[in-house]
Amino acid sequence: MKRKDIYTLDKDDDKAISLFVKLGMPKNLAKTLLYISQVDECKCADVEQGANLRQPEVSIAMQELRRRGWVKKRDLKKEGKGRPVHIYTPAIQLTDIVKTIETQKLQEVATVEGDITRLRDIINNI
Repeated sequence: MKRKDIYTLDKDDDKAISLFVKLGMPKNLAKTLLYISQVDECKCADVEQGANLRQPEVSIAMQELRRRGWVKKRDLKKEGKGRPVHIYTPAIQLTDIVKTIETQKLQEVATVEGDITRLRDIINNI
C-alpha cells in the first residue's frame, strides 16, 4: 500500500470558511473553494479527503464553482478502459473571488437602503 501525503484544511481555513458562510455561501462550497485555491490542481478524491467532504458534496460544489467560472476542469485519460479522471484547477485568484463577493454584497446593501428609503417615503405620505 502506498502512503500519500495530502493537503488538509487547518484552523485558519476554518475561520475563512466561517466568514464565507456568514456571507451566504454554502459551507461545502466554501470548503471546496478554499481547498482548490491553495493547490495547483487536484482530483475530487483529494478534495474529499482534504476538506472532509463526501463525494456527492464535492461534485455539487465543483459544478457550482465551474458555473461561476472560479474553477476549470480537464479530463485525464487513464491507461486502458474506464472513465477519465477530472482534474480541477483554480481559474482565478481567491482575492478576485473575494472582490466579486464584496461587490455583490455592496449591491445588496444599496438595494436594501433604496427599499427602506422608498418605504419611508410611502409611509410619510400616508
